[in-house]
This record gives sequence, C-alpha cells and structure tokens, in this order.
Amino acid sequence: MPQLSMHSPLGALTISEDEGAIVALDDGWGRDQEETPLLIRARDLLERYFDGEAVVFDLPLAPFGTAYRQRVWAAMRDVPHGQTTTYGELAARIGGSARSIGGALGANPIPILIPCHRVLGKSGMGGFSGFGGVEDKVALLTLERGA
Repeated sequence: MPQLSMHSPLGALTISEDEGAIVALDDGWGRDQEETPLLIRARDLLERYFDGEAVVFDLPLAPFGTAYRQRVWAAMRDVPHGQTTTYGELAARIGGSARSIGGALGANPIPILIPCHRVLGKSGMGGFSGFGGVEDKVALLTLERGA
C-alpha cells in the first residue's frame, strides 16, 4: 500500500492509498514512502489547507467501514470549510442518534479529509479521536475560521 508522509502543524502525518483512493490519514511518519500522483495531490492539498487556504478535498476516498459509517462520513464531506454542525443535527439528517454519529466519527480513518472535526456537541466542543484529541480539533477549527 503506497504511503506518503508529511510535516504539519499537528505533527507528522501519513497518507495511505489503496487501489486509486485514499484509505487513511494517520499521525506519525510512515515506514515506506512512495510518491504516487494521488498521494502527491493529497499532500499538496493538505499543505495548502494548513497554510490557511479554504481547500476542497476533492479526492477519491475509500474508508473501510459499515454502511452506516459510510453514510456518516459522506455527510461529513458536505459540511463546508469553516462551518460546523452538531452530532444531533447529523443524526436528524441521516438517521441514528448523536451517540451513533459520534461512534462513526470516532472510527473515521481519514480525519481532516473527512472533516469530523467540524462536528460539535450540543453544548460544547464534543470529542475528537483524531491525532492529539480536542486540542487539535480546536486548532483545525481555528485554522478554518481564519481562511
């Protein structure tokens, strides 16, 4: 599986590709580095994003998960840069509960590209299982508000 790592304000990140689609974005530096056109494009978009641009991640994504999680992740891609929604609003739109939405977002293998950081709790920030936790969620939202 081709992987490409990059430096970011959140630390080292590794993008993974399988069969022509992005399947993961993990923290840390990957062992094997292979520059494919898709991984280079993803890295370039992420670099522009971290530079403060309002980037649309129009990349082929193939996260592994249940049909329900796929629906949640697809809905997340519809939340525009710099905007937020809540767990409850997502549940009302696509079905399930705020808790099931949170479970799906916690299992998101491609954070940032599938922007689970844009989902807030009804009365506050909510959780974030990506990278450094809620601190990184705040940093990503702050970055987007400045774009």
